[in-house]
Amino acid sequence: MHLTEEFLKDNPNICAFMAPSLDVRQDILVAEVPKLGKEAAVKAIKEWGQPKSKITHLVFCTTSGVAMPGADYQLIKLLGLCPSVKRVMMYHQGCYAGGTVLRLAKDIAENNRGARVLIVCAEITVVTFRGPSETQLDSLVGQSFFGDGTAALIVGSDPDTFVGEKPIFEMVSAAQTILPDSQGAIEGHLKEVGLTFHLLKTVPGLISKNIEKCLEEAFKQLGISDWNSLFWMAHPGGPAILDHVEIKLGLKAEKMKATRHVLSEYGNMSSACVF
Repeated sequence: MHLTEEFLKDNPNICAFMAPSLDVRQDILVAEVPKLGKEAAVKAIKEWGQPKSKITHLVFCTTSGVAMPGADYQLIKLLGLCPSVKRVMMYHQGCYAGGTVLRLAKDIAENNRGARVLIVCAEITVVTFRGPSETQLDSLVGQSFFGDGTAALIVGSDPDTFVGEKPIFEMVSAAQTILPDSQGAIEGHLKEVGLTFHLLKTVPGLISKNIEKCLEEAFKQLGISDWNSLFWMAHPGGPAILDHVEIKLGLKAEKMKATRHVLSEYGNMSSACVF
């Protein structure tokens, strides 16, 4: 835990809404995000059961802090991975980053024979924590359900069962789209006061209004149109979003059970949540 009472007392600007505090935030994030990511990566490698020398690619994603060399470089050092591991560092992708890194890892694995892609997401809310504002309540709403978290897994396209690789999930396809009239609905801007977060109250309705069309386009090639036949691993963006999507698609309550559990126990951990 980084936002302790003692820390906030020593750094009062972080508790204000518009006071400069980026340097203090950056000092914590640049050092701690790679360490947090390491915790998940170590577990993922252990579950994979293969030597880390077999990792060929690394995709690291965070919206918490930014530096050069990046958190990907720091993680290579912390894990003791081969210096020739091919790295991709993704900063400031926000809540859709978890799905994005899965899609990217899928493309890498399918186009590089024998590739084993370690993907890691790590988030620390030091970057967004701010005091309240009477005129910008959306900032406070967002902070109320965001949380720290990390996740990692290994992705490959040709499992070697002879050495004991046992895939848990298969990514059949991946898609991405921009919703119509969504500009400005969700925004984050890195400023002297930290990462400012803006969320319009129309977001749940905007998502639910477009969700079915998006699903139809994504699953048409697979011949799937019964949304209750799917295993749901939705991003826990917030209770209102989940409620709207559930009603719009006529989902059974148990379909969002895992997502609601994550939101209740850990909060919206941004990029780490899709795992």
